[in-house]
Amino acid sequence: MFYREAGQFKSSYKEDQAVFPILQDRIGIAFILLIAFVGIPLFAGDYFIGAIMTPFLILALAAIGLNILTGYAGQISLGTGGFMAVGAFAAYKFATFTITIGSIEGTLPLIITILLSGVVAALVGIMFGIPSLRIKGFYLAVATLAAQFFIEWLFIKVGWFTNYSPSGVITAPPLNVMGYVFETPAEKYLFTLGFVAVLAMAAKNLVRSHIGRGWMAIRDMDIAAEIIGFKPLQTKLSAFAVSSFFCGVAGALWAFVHLGTVEPEAFGINRSFAILFMVIIGGMGSILGSFIGAAFILLLPIFLNNVPPMIGLEIGVDMVAHLEFMVFGILIIFFLIVEPHGLARLWTIGKEKLRSWPFPY
Repeated sequence: MFYREAGQFKSSYKEDQAVFPILQDRIGIAFILLIAFVGIPLFAGDYFIGAIMTPFLILALAAIGLNILTGYAGQISLGTGGFMAVGAFAAYKFATFTITIGSIEGTLPLIITILLSGVVAALVGIMFGIPSLRIKGFYLAVATLAAQFFIEWLFIKVGWFTNYSPSGVITAPPLNVMGYVFETPAEKYLFTLGFVAVLAMAAKNLVRSHIGRGWMAIRDMDIAAEIIGFKPLQTKLSAFAVSSFFCGVAGALWAFVHLGTVEPEAFGINRSFAILFMVIIGGMGSILGSFIGAAFILLLPIFLNNVPPMIGLEIGVDMVAHLEFMVFGILIIFFLIVEPHGLARLWTIGKEKLRSWPFPY
């Protein structure tokens, strides 16, 4: 129960510890979930669902993974695309692995396959996160960039990961869950939405836990964090593991749900930079910012391709690509200087003003 005293809001400890302590947040989340689970599948077209909403959800999940590592734990990474590739190819290997029990043969359930791909990506993330114990900042970024190139090279050169496919391209099996096959864009969207909603809520709770407080302590001042009891080894490696798990699951969904077929180049360095831009523009250290940044990065090319012709400007494909890079660069500089917390911070400011209306602080 909230009440006002001298212009301030008071609440109980239990209410403050809630995932969404503010009434406006709970109403907003309920409305968004209603639109996402009911409104979009019923009323949106197949193109909007399959070409915009499904990739948006998957990229937002990858951005959450990078945000955990960079925004909450303060560890810079340029290898997000590589960890997504690990998840995609690990899911493919699990999906094509035949299990024999007596006279019965079968494959792993699809959901287990996708989750196991995240576990494999987490193990790889831990391995490449070990240098973070000795290096930081620019040098850590270079180390994760090396991981990106190494992983991409490995999947191209070693045919075992693609079951020795001549083209080096993997083709995902049908999305079969307990006999039900997800075929239509709306069905695939709901399948993806289920994963993203559960994992986003898990991330929201994780960053509020003891583990999340350790990440933020290491981010803000690692020496002081060690003095008060947080172990840098476990804290940093746990951030790499959880981040890579999210990115691995996103990579598996990208290959299995969105594309149905994928090659290593689909998770190249451009993918890593795009997800980093989502985190910077959306807001570092914000789960909501990951969704906002993913929406912005995904919708900007559509905006640049469609709006100029509407006002009589004819812009070529090459010019649109150059404009994208220019706009990204300008926005990144703008947010780093003016609002380092990104678009999520603007949303928070507006929400607080709405909360205090008509009695401002």
